[in-house]
Amino acid sequence: MISSDVIRGYSDTIILYLLLENDSYGYEISKKIKEMTDEKFTMKETTLYSAFNRLSKNGYIDSYHGTETQGKRRTYYKITPEGITYYKEKCKEWILTKEIIEKFIKEMN
Repeated sequence: MISSDVIRGYSDTIILYLLLENDSYGYEISKKIKEMTDEKFTMKETTLYSAFNRLSKNGYIDSYHGTETQGKRRTYYKITPEGITYYKEKCKEWILTKEIIEKFIKEMN
């Protein structure tokens, strides 16, 4: 299991990636993160929803209610054109970040 501190700066990127192809809701996004990382990383619900609020406030995602009729209606999230631009910027930033960090990582026996 990886520490959430390591990934904290890229929570938004992870969420935006998952919204690139399809709109989705919180539980489904959380489940996909867990599945795609082979359960090596899970995003806490508080982290997920604070990211949704931040992304929405910045205009990177929009939200809407689904049409479910049983129980509480789900809130779906959709990436905006500004969100796609931000996602691309974060991907470029990651390449540079990875290049820098790799200079300070070495295998120890």
